[in-house]
Amino acid sequence: MGHSLMTQFDGIEFRQVTVPFIATVDKAIEAVRKIDLVGAQEGMRPIIFSTLVQEDVRNVVRGSSGFFLDFFDPFLAPLENELKTQTTHVASRTHRMADMHAYATRIDATNFALANDDGSVVRDYERADVILVGVSRSGKTPTCLYLAMQYGIFAANYPLTEDDLESRNLPAALEAFSRKLFGLTIKPDRLQQIRNERRPDSRYSSASQVAFEVRAAESLFERHGIPMLDATEVSIEEISSRILDRTGIERRLRP
Repeated sequence: MGHSLMTQFDGIEFRQVTVPFIATVDKAIEAVRKIDLVGAQEGMRPIIFSTLVQEDVRNVVRGSSGFFLDFFDPFLAPLENELKTQTTHVASRTHRMADMHAYATRIDATNFALANDDGSVVRDYERADVILVGVSRSGKTPTCLYLAMQYGIFAANYPLTEDDLESRNLPAALEAFSRKLFGLTIKPDRLQQIRNERRPDSRYSSASQVAFEVRAAESLFERHGIPMLDATEVSIEEISSRILDRTGIERRLRP
């Protein structure tokens, strides 16, 4: 049984009891048992205020010893007449459909981000809403996943290699999708710190290599008109929001 409290109505004291959400006939039968028990204990016919939608569940509760008042009864018939349609008497139908749609969209977008995370698979770029480009460890992967899970955005991730940067040209895999590209950059000292935690004392994390890659990547973005964002001191949430604002990509989901 739910919580109870005392109230007065024209000098008569009543005990109010909230019955938990009832979605099945079995739960309705249990609720009726409790309603009848309260009536017997109080020596007074219980008054039931109902917002139940399902017809079979309502009929069970209506059969209790209580005085049944349905909040929907005064409105359903006039609405059905006005709208020329019949209610389905199904609880939370729209809510469930919306939830399932959001869930499916989130899963599809996340799977897409994971499948297009390292530039090795580019055949699905036609489906991408945005393709994040940047040097290794500049924040592309977590941003793609956040865009997918929070907004249902199909985000791919293409890491720029040393060969890409030395050629000064847009990688062949990206040429047909230049309008979908968005660059992420990062301060060299921060990038060196991140890489050193992964591969300490390596060429990959050396100051000279990091400085070259960041400089070359930013030059590539500028040369090809790719919008870019410095992600050094910006959270993943803020990076994602700025990308969507600057590109105009429509959010399929709202957090």
